[in-house]
Amino acid sequence: VQLQACGGGLVQAGGSLRLSCAASGSTFSWYTMGWFRQAPGKEREFVAAISWSGGTTYYADSAKGRFTVSRDNANNTVALQMINLKPEETAVYSCAATTYDFNTRYLSHAEWYTYWGQGTLVTVSS
Repeated sequence: VQLQACGGGLVQAGGSLRLSCAASGSTFSWYTMGWFRQAPGKEREFVAAISWSGGTTYYADSAKGRFTVSRDNANNTVALQMINLKPEETAVYSCAATTYDFNTRYLSHAEWYTYWGQGTLVTVSS
C-alpha cells in the first residue's frame, strides 16, 4: 500500500488542523493505521492509531482529548483532527499502515508498521 499524508501547515498555538492520509495500491480496510510525528532533532513519536473498521482507536497520552483519528474505508483515507495545538507539537506528521493485529501493546512502536508515507509538516507558532 502507498500512503501520502497532506494537510500540514502553519497554525498558531491553540489552533486546529486536520491532516489526511490517502492510501492506494491495496485493500485499505486490511490495515490498522497509525499516525506518528517527528520533531527536529527528536525521535519519532506515536500519536494515534485506528483499527481496520474504525471502531477502535488508541492515542498517546499527549493526544488524548485533543486529537481525533478517523478513517473512511470507502475513500481509502485516514484523518487526524488536531485541536488546541502547542508549539512543541511542531513536527513532521506521517501515517503508517500495518496488517498486524490492533494490539495496544505494540501500536505505539514504529516497528509494528510496515508501510509509511511521506510526512506533512505541521508548524505551530507561539
